[in-house]
Amino acid sequence: MMPSYIDQPEGVFPSVCSLDCPDTCGLLVHKKEGKIVKIEGDPTHPITQGAICNKVRNMPARLYDVNRLAYPMRRIGAKGEGRFERISWDEAVKTIVQQWTRLIHEHGSESILPYSFAGNMGRLNMVAMGNRFFERLGASRLDRTICNAAGNTGYRYTMGATYGTDPEDTIHSKLHIYWGCDAFNTNMHQIMFSEKARKNGAQIVVIDVQQNRTGQWADWFIPIVPGTDAALALGLMHILFKEGFIDEHFMHEYTLGFQELAEQVKEYDPETVSAITKVPVADIYRLARLYGETSPSFIRIGNGPQHHDNGGMFVRTVSCLPSLTGQWMVKGGGALRENGDFAMLQFPSIPYNRQQKPTRLINMNQIGEALTEFSPPIHSLFVYGTNPLVVTPDLNKVKKGFAREDLFTVVHDLFLTETAKYADIVLPATSSYENLDIYTSYWHHYVHLQRPVMEPYGESKSNVDVFRLLARGMGYQDKELYETEEDVLRNVLSQSDNPYLKGISLDKLKEKSFMKLDRNNGPMFPNKLPTPSGKIELLSEKMASIGLPALPVYASIKEGEKYPLLFIPGPNRGFLNSTFSNNEKHMSMEKGPFLHIHPKDAGERCIKQGEMVRVFNDRGECEFEALVTERVIQGTVVTHGLWSDQPGTKRLVNSLTSSRLADMGGGATFFSTKVEVRIC
Repeated sequence: MMPSYIDQPEGVFPSVCSLDCPDTCGLLVHKKEGKIVKIEGDPTHPITQGAICNKVRNMPARLYDVNRLAYPMRRIGAKGEGRFERISWDEAVKTIVQQWTRLIHEHGSESILPYSFAGNMGRLNMVAMGNRFFERLGASRLDRTICNAAGNTGYRYTMGATYGTDPEDTIHSKLHIYWGCDAFNTNMHQIMFSEKARKNGAQIVVIDVQQNRTGQWADWFIPIVPGTDAALALGLMHILFKEGFIDEHFMHEYTLGFQELAEQVKEYDPETVSAITKVPVADIYRLARLYGETSPSFIRIGNGPQHHDNGGMFVRTVSCLPSLTGQWMVKGGGALRENGDFAMLQFPSIPYNRQQKPTRLINMNQIGEALTEFSPPIHSLFVYGTNPLVVTPDLNKVKKGFAREDLFTVVHDLFLTETAKYADIVLPATSSYENLDIYTSYWHHYVHLQRPVMEPYGESKSNVDVFRLLARGMGYQDKELYETEEDVLRNVLSQSDNPYLKGISLDKLKEKSFMKLDRNNGPMFPNKLPTPSGKIELLSEKMASIGLPALPVYASIKEGEKYPLLFIPGPNRGFLNSTFSNNEKHMSMEKGPFLHIHPKDAGERCIKQGEMVRVFNDRGECEFEALVTERVIQGTVVTHGLWSDQPGTKRLVNSLTSSRLADMGGGATFFSTKVEVRIC
């Protein structure tokens, strides 16, 4: 067995951040008298370099929060009321098994649905063991599309996989374009690399709907109408082709469809694009020429624009830009949407189900519809690693579904979240600091091993432990359901056919805690990409075959014109989605919530600074304090953070958002929302 750090009450121990954040920081955990008293960045880590965010710096307050769940509970009040009584683990497992056995007999195994996401990014606890268990159970499958599905699908149509620039190489870039990426809040270490590049003469451009901290830090901030980013990218291409900034050798050698693209972008002249985006014609020319003349140039493609109806096509379009000027062949050039496919780990399924027909697939963005409209119905949910009654769109419909008395719901979490209050059984979860797991990044190229640092809090158990208990309760004999964490990790690393993982083993990770992928072991980028043609596909026949445009295009959002203001519920610095939004320490660090509104929009509605305002549409309403500022463009209002549902407040922003799906990948359309604002 691998030794843990639990039995060492004093000292400093290597660790890794488990949050759903691209930075996946290396950490040092300080223990005194058996408790974690301090967490800091590991100064030897090539990415973290000793710097971490305040969320993690204050993590000990969350780990030992008096409100943390310490034992299993059974609901004794109405759903949503939050009244529970303590029970044992044996009783909890027995109740779940009895309910599921009955439901399988009466309605079939597809009446049960796991609902999970990335509250803990450990690959064992996030996906591996849960997938095995629910596959064996024969449950309905969850299409986990709430975050990055549209953007990654669009990027893969162009590049074949989420392969992008190595962030460490971006210190060589002479132009950094942050496109819809509030990196100060969501990717702080990319800011550090850009600052190093800036000291060597690099220029920094930010394109966004609000001049947030990232926009204020830039050398040049370009405001844009939400959802029109693809039009701007096409306008840049128009100028690049027209003014001869194209690397013709690269285009001939490494791309497919550049001649068709050149013809396509003729209709996106700067005047037309300016009318769509509200970016001045002169600025479109200036940006295109700056991009065409500067090498290496680097584009950090953010999550924001892909949360529109046209989000997949935006990422598909902007990912074509580095090809036009040959930036993929220059160290520090190219683009970075995500790098997750480099470190892809494949956890084998269990033999029992390999010959059976896959069960139904349910998009997690439409859980409201799934619980209120689907036939045959869902009769049971097992929720872990997420808080759907805060993070999912069209929350009022979701809440209606969770309130069903005939829905047997189990929630496994660290706290009695908004979702847990609707559960029939609540199970206490361990934090990542209590588990053995492996972590990969979807931004940088390091793989980390996490060893347990603290004893499980109270009676809490990891996802892996819970799935073992449930498998035993259901009487399953498959050995894959009972493998130890160490055995699973050893097998998946030693048997992986991912060439980038070559040389990384569990034994080596025990010695070093983290190791870097070797990009030289895979296909020589960009010569052989996992696209149908093996090239960068500016024209995609695969897209055409499923009814999507083969070439990049611009299409407007689909929300309609009933409400006049575009609503953008962006991230904040103190929370990560709903994580930390219920912890006093973290709430106290984060000001707000505010509704950022342009002075002209505020004036038309007689709204003054600091007044409480009502934000509403046909789906729901929220109340915020007005922050009148010219840093948000006219016609758009912005909030920051997914605030918890505190008594007497109305601040669940996803009460306003739609469960309508994006153009690609079944992604969410959080930002294609329209609202009206009035004084309370």
